[in-house]
Amino acid sequence: MAATITPHTFRPRDLVGGHLVIDLLNTVTARDAEPLDWLDGYPRLLEWAALTGHFAPEDLATLGRLAESGQTGAAGASATSGASTTAVASGSAAALGPASASGPASASGPVAAEQALARVRELREALHDLIAALVHGEAAPAEAVERVEGHWKGAAAAARLAVHEGTPGLRATVETSGLDRIHDEIALQALDLVRTLPRERTRVCPGQRCGWLFIDGSRAGRRRWCDMGTCGNAAKGRTHYQRKRATGTGPT
Repeated sequence: MAATITPHTFRPRDLVGGHLVIDLLNTVTARDAEPLDWLDGYPRLLEWAALTGHFAPEDLATLGRLAESGQTGAAGASATSGASTTAVASGSAAALGPASASGPASASGPVAAEQALARVRELREALHDLIAALVHGEAAPAEAVERVEGHWKGAAAAARLAVHEGTPGLRATVETSGLDRIHDEIALQALDLVRTLPRERTRVCPGQRCGWLFIDGSRAGRRRWCDMGTCGNAAKGRTHYQRKRATGTGPT
């Protein structure tokens, strides 16, 4: 996907997907028109991660220091075996090489942070292609499946088995994932989401210049818009305007 990278301050209303992974997919908006990528740097990724509430503040603070100067004892980027990385900027994509498969590296600093961000973007787009196909009842794209698998394998290789609230599972940590901490968490959660995705309640917002995905958690299951206060109200306004024009009672 070719998208224009643009600055954006994340707000709670940007987290309407109903799942951490889907909220990441929605960091690209206007997929139905001229896509805009809101992740304009690693600090912005940290800003988004903090807003989700899924990451410990001390972990994000460590990642911030690691991205700026590398002055931390945490390990660096984790392996992402078999997955190429795509950075999207100004409508063009530049491919980066796959991350090392030899285990956690000690990469740090601004360049390493940009590479970690590129891996997040590449995972995001592969997941979008896969989940969008599932939602529309289409065959899962083989390339997207392969890319998601590669990212998951890299994250799993760097993760640790831990018991959280009585449930064992693979957990990403700053110590083992370094700058890929957010990437690895997304990759690990993505597999669980894809396996249990409620397809009948997962939808694409029909709003103009939107295209966000969301899981309808309403009781009635009739949610149509990502957010009634934005896309829903905008659509109602357009419908009202068109009716006025059709009856000759509105501006022409």
